[in-house]
Amino acid sequence: MFEQHNPNGRGRAGSATALLELVYHGIVRNVRKAHGNPLMSIAVNVLQTVIFVLAFYIMFSVLGLRGMKIRGDFLIFIMSGIFLFMTHVKALGAVLGSEGPASPMMQHAPMNTAVAILSSALASLYIQFLSAVLVLFVYHVAFTPVTFHDPVGVVAMFLLAWFTGAAAGLVLLALKPWFPTFVSIFAMVYQRANMIASGKMFVANMMPGYMLVMFDWNPLFHAIDQARGFAFANYFPRNSSIEYPLTVGIVLVMIGLMGEYFTRRHASASWYARR
Repeated sequence: MFEQHNPNGRGRAGSATALLELVYHGIVRNVRKAHGNPLMSIAVNVLQTVIFVLAFYIMFSVLGLRGMKIRGDFLIFIMSGIFLFMTHVKALGAVLGSEGPASPMMQHAPMNTAVAILSSALASLYIQFLSAVLVLFVYHVAFTPVTFHDPVGVVAMFLLAWFTGAAAGLVLLALKPWFPTFVSIFAMVYQRANMIASGKMFVANMMPGYMLVMFDWNPLFHAIDQARGFAFANYFPRNSSIEYPLTVGIVLVMIGLMGEYFTRRHASASWYARR
């Protein structure tokens, strides 16, 4: 997967530059995949984010749940959950949908599955990060100034949500050629279940123990709760950790890489005929 053929005798710096160039073009291709105009791809994602935020804002207001929020900006509370949720599930979907070893793209010598996976994951991160920045900028300019207690920590949790989503997608990508129907159904169920299982609608510190056990298995739940700890000066997450999602992500990446290596060695053109 990470083999770098070097027929022209290029050194490590040249090989690294060539790899980065391939990843860059892969990112551009993935950003433009949904729409020919990359700005439209970002605009569509921004619209999805805004719709999610407004839907949850209205739901919280109608159900009278605004009192459950952390003391501070209510919309920041909602957006902290929505941004990380969308980043997580979009990263999973992007990696799962990346080019496999039997794809026609792999017929081109410089291309390999590592480039395809990395470019898909980074393209998803680029779109989600830019969408979050644009939404926050408009909210900051048009409504009220946006302030985070620890902006670096918030961004770190955003990246952690992306990392765990990409790691889960890598495991599913390795399984997809062997169990295509199961993987498609599982990915759909996982993404839909995270609407609730991510805990973005709840404050972890206020959850009773019997409810907490239904959420604390999910690395995204920990990332969202920790992000709110960094975003709000008066919230100190006690029922989540940074180490758990980071450990889960690393373990899933290792399993996914081993599975992808095994799958690639048994690649067959008939896999794509069964889609």
